[in-house]
Amino acid sequence: MSKFELKLPRMGESVAEATLTSWLKEVGDTIEMDEAIFEIATDKVDSEVPSEVDGVLVEKRFHVDDVIKVGDTVAVIELNDGAEAPEVEKEEEEEALEEEMVAAAEQALSTAKDTVSNPTPNYAGSERFYSPLVKNIAKEEGVSFSELESISGTGKDGRVTKNDILAYVQQKRKPEVTTSAPVPADTPPVQQEVRTVAMDTPKETAQEAAPVKVSGGDEVIAMSRMGKLIAKHMVDSVSTSAHVQSFIEVDVTNIVNWRNKMKVSFEKQEGEKLTFTPIFMEAIAKALKKYPMMNISVDGDSVIKKKNINIGMAAALPDGNLIVPVIKNADQLNLVGMAKVVNDLANRSRNNELKPDEVQDGTYTVTNVGTFGSVFGTPIINQPQVGIMALGAIRKIPAVIETSEGDFIGIRSKMYLSHSYDHRVVNGALGSMFAKAVADYLEAWDINREI
Repeated sequence: MSKFELKLPRMGESVAEATLTSWLKEVGDTIEMDEAIFEIATDKVDSEVPSEVDGVLVEKRFHVDDVIKVGDTVAVIELNDGAEAPEVEKEEEEEALEEEMVAAAEQALSTAKDTVSNPTPNYAGSERFYSPLVKNIAKEEGVSFSELESISGTGKDGRVTKNDILAYVQQKRKPEVTTSAPVPADTPPVQQEVRTVAMDTPKETAQEAAPVKVSGGDEVIAMSRMGKLIAKHMVDSVSTSAHVQSFIEVDVTNIVNWRNKMKVSFEKQEGEKLTFTPIFMEAIAKALKKYPMMNISVDGDSVIKKKNINIGMAAALPDGNLIVPVIKNADQLNLVGMAKVVNDLANRSRNNELKPDEVQDGTYTVTNVGTFGSVFGTPIINQPQVGIMALGAIRKIPAVIETSEGDFIGIRSKMYLSHSYDHRVVNGALGSMFAKAVADYLEAWDINREI
């Protein structure tokens, strides 16, 4: 019987390696084509790697927490009788190698840029190898270069694994036991209390949050790694950007009626469900094209105006966390194309099947708080972007309808758009005009539009 070597596939630009987080199959297990064999993690996303053939798993080349480079053989599969391993043309192999080299070069360039613009240590001067996952955790948790060097690694060749760095961070957070200085017996009780506090409390604790009391019936739940990263990202964003919000009410009656009329035929024709999301994304992409200074990032004292309009779409995960897949070149998609991309990214987000490059390079973000019944929200900017829009719930409400024959009260479908923007570089006029442009595109929807 012939054997097939399952290699770590390319996972997008700037991703040259990944950490093996778990094996989904054991040696001796029968495997079908496209069945997941193991799980990997980069500093951006976790994903499963499927088999390219039918057969039996006969060898594992790496252990959990090992760092694997793109192109490395991870598993060996013995093919079923009569099956043939898929052939890879020489030209494809050369192309794959070239792409890997480009990815490695881009990774090095990105690291160099971080070194210049960010005072956070990049650990490049070490003789030890640190995976992107370990370095990202160290950076997020504020672990210094010297601290990282002092951690004893349990991985292959003494490498520091994900569990090693997380264990160090957890140990670092444990409060140190301190002792009070002796207090003379004749010191009054109040002075004794003041002196004890002054000696026992480190200066840093004056700025820390008060400890939370836990009673007997309370359940203590540890935050997941992703949850901690999101929490830090949100706090950093509020510390970085001067958040300000603009709100606008939008009449989407024509859109609601048009979608109700078209959704059945759209699904039959395109094989996709027609939700409101691609309609809103189309309007926001048009507004970004009209107001390109909302499609920017801040780098120190400079503003970078982005050439591409890449809209991030916040998606809820089953565990309650959020991930933001990115619709690349959103302004170049028609409504059918937008619907296909939105549905695909949403489905693969829920199933943890996104590729690393699909959550990178966003220039503006949209979050749909209306999905959970919220009328509007005040979302936090996704750094290093300068704006994010929240879509509120669509509700039927009584409204004044103006006509040439006079005003009257009618039932209309309306929603709120909440626009959060960075007041360091986006003034109130631009922030409000951008939100108004999105509203105008939605309210001008053609009820007779064809797919």
